[in-house]
Amino acid sequence: MTTAPTANWSYPTAIRFGAGRIAEIGAACAAAGIARPLLVTDRGLAGLPITARTRDLMEAAGLGRAVFAEVDPNPTEVNLAAGIAAFRAGGHDGVIAFGGGSGLDLGKLVAFMAGQTRPVWDFEDIGDWWTRADADAIAPIVAVPTTAGTGSEVGRAGVLTNSQSHVKKIIFHPKVLPSVVICDPELTVGMPPAITAGTGMDAFAHCLEAYCSPHYHPMSQGIALEGMRLVLTHLPTAFADGGDIAARAHMMSAAAMGAVAFQKGLGAIHALSHPVGALYNTHHGTTNAVVMPAVLRFNRPAIEQRIARAAAYLEIAGGFDGFLAHVEGMLERFAIPRRLSALGVAGDRIDDLVTMALDDPSCGGNPVPLTRETTRALFDAAL
Repeated sequence: MTTAPTANWSYPTAIRFGAGRIAEIGAACAAAGIARPLLVTDRGLAGLPITARTRDLMEAAGLGRAVFAEVDPNPTEVNLAAGIAAFRAGGHDGVIAFGGGSGLDLGKLVAFMAGQTRPVWDFEDIGDWWTRADADAIAPIVAVPTTAGTGSEVGRAGVLTNSQSHVKKIIFHPKVLPSVVICDPELTVGMPPAITAGTGMDAFAHCLEAYCSPHYHPMSQGIALEGMRLVLTHLPTAFADGGDIAARAHMMSAAAMGAVAFQKGLGAIHALSHPVGALYNTHHGTTNAVVMPAVLRFNRPAIEQRIARAAAYLEIAGGFDGFLAHVEGMLERFAIPRRLSALGVAGDRIDDLVTMALDDPSCGGNPVPLTRETTRALFDAAL
């Protein structure tokens, strides 16, 4: 007699999706119960027209135009402390998390930590550590993605890099999930091709790893498969013509779908990418793309039939080999390097990278268990 599967599932939040919907920022804050928001974004976005327009819309809605932008590409607890100080000093009652993964993650964590008394590391995504938090002290969040990659706008966690150890930690709480999301593809039109490709491949990696994860979550499985199709169909167009608003919209969908899907699990792509990003400050999505072919080859014994089924749905001929060739063709098309060494990664810290990869929570979702020997071999292949 077979045993019926058991699992815990959670799905995302209210999403206002469509071109021009940033104009609803005032209504979104009202729906979230925010009257005095702090807009949290990164340094690169702070001075751009899309940010200025959003602050104008905030001001017109009587919300002020407060902004905090001291956010590194891989945010740290130092950035978080400065953001909390700005939140408290301004008397804010909520956060507009605005930007790519760094701005979204740090904005969410400012809202989470502004009312807590324990250090942020006490809330790492381990067991039930999240129950240590004072849930009533978490400020509401409106999330506005300006890239199509991480999907952090529909996530219940934020990634924070420890500035001393350079280890990336996942900080989790159910109430870190934004109350309202505005997905406006017009905000992504200004992304340069390299960032379009890197963030798009991040969304693809989320969908691919979720699809391949051995854990039981058939809803995420279906979302992951359709998310891959959206990326394969529309990322080439968004890369070639950044002004194609339909392609940009489909990529925003794929990004959110990837983040919904990966509650089924991630794997070795992210386990390798996280320590590389922490030690070498590389772009996360681009790093995922670089290691993807090596991880696909490593996982082949466990995923060959599953990938063959996906390839058929994605209209890619040749089963697993055809799928792998298609992925490698995308990297070439998007001018993504084939080796980590091209991103500045050196072999002298491979022992540290292997240790950090094996400690990364993404390891547990890989279809083939990782050992010290196989992880080293994966890094060697990717370098």
